[in-house]
Amino acid sequence: MTAAHQPTGTGPGPTRRTVLRRASALALGAAAAPLAACGAPGDDGIGADGRVTVELWHGQTDTGRKTIERLVSEFNRTHPGIRVDAGGGVLADAMLQKITAALASGSFPDVAYVFGSDLASVARSPSVVDLTESVRSGPVPWKDFWAPAREAVTLNGRVRAAPALLDSLAVVCNKKTFRDAGVPLPRPGWTWQEFVDTAGRLTDRRRGVFGTGWPGVGDEDTVWRLWPMVWDLGGDVVGEGGRRIGFADAGVKALETVAELTRAKSVYVDPKPGSEQMYQVFLSGRMGMVVTGPWQLPDVQQAGIDYHVVPLPSYSGRPVTISGPDTWTVFDNGPARVRAARTFVAWLSRPAQDVRWDIQAGSLPLSRGTQALAAWRKQESHTEGLRVFTRALDSARVRPVHPAYPQISQALGQAISAVLLGRSSPAAAMRDCANEANAALLIPR
Repeated sequence: MTAAHQPTGTGPGPTRRTVLRRASALALGAAAAPLAACGAPGDDGIGADGRVTVELWHGQTDTGRKTIERLVSEFNRTHPGIRVDAGGGVLADAMLQKITAALASGSFPDVAYVFGSDLASVARSPSVVDLTESVRSGPVPWKDFWAPAREAVTLNGRVRAAPALLDSLAVVCNKKTFRDAGVPLPRPGWTWQEFVDTAGRLTDRRRGVFGTGWPGVGDEDTVWRLWPMVWDLGGDVVGEGGRRIGFADAGVKALETVAELTRAKSVYVDPKPGSEQMYQVFLSGRMGMVVTGPWQLPDVQQAGIDYHVVPLPSYSGRPVTISGPDTWTVFDNGPARVRAARTFVAWLSRPAQDVRWDIQAGSLPLSRGTQALAAWRKQESHTEGLRVFTRALDSARVRPVHPAYPQISQALGQAISAVLLGRSSPAAAMRDCANEANAALLIPR
């Protein structure tokens, strides 16, 4: 949950998901680095006053930073035996690189904000604490968490982190653009073919208006928008047996939809990392639809856009979307600090704290308990379209917690970019993707 609305001076700044878009490349760079099991200083973090100090690398900036700092202050005030130090670390987009180096040197924090897509790489280290027993038998509402939140922190049947953020994808529409084009607003249950047709009808090349947009650099932001299409078509990220991808056929069909948008010239392809240009086109009124998450709604409202939110289209008629949960990962700096860190992340996960984090920093509720709180219901009633994103969690899936995911993502990102830019056919792009991704899956881990 990072970098919400960071000012740039020229318009809306990078959204929280900007950092996710960079995670795949960082993971690839870090994959070969050894993860050491070295611990931290032998004093176990217990000070002369008997308090245990927990070092937190929260990875946040702007609104997210202010929110987590307020929560940390409250925790320290209400837990006199523990002091959480929230001053260290780096922004979330550099966290994997920083954590990998810290593990190798043997000097690492007690808790860090780690992207869900990076957890498998980090959890190879024996210094990552197994939270299975503490989350399933302690005060954390494990069974009350949404399924994507549980799945994103579970690796080989063990809970390797606590969920920190939850989101989903839906389609945000500019009502004025639809009215100007004489196109009816989409309704739940629509299809990807209807999405393509609608994008074509909204496009007005003379006025510089696009039907929709897609990040085009081949990073994780390019990729994760395709996974719901793959899943809906019966594919999966990793195939049965774990030695080949599970989307060789479904990927071609999904890319054919992307190719239709490209051929119709109804899609704005953002040429730069971060997708800020795509969002600026939408916020300026020159794009009819954008596939995005709840983090974008404050910018949409600030731009004064009369908007409508609708679930993602599908091929099957069944609702499906993707959630990209991030995590609070706990590291072993001795028993006292591990106990204190577990206490802190459990406290953060409870509805009373989670609802404040969600409302102030722009996440969705981690649990149904949070969703049921009056404060969250009020937030939904005051934020047009927010309920669509929350309801989508019922049909949301997550990317697998798999150490080869960064390489799979990179290969698929290149394929999507090649199709978006008209450089390759869907079938040829998927052949190249499958060759690279299958080779990654054969590497012993």
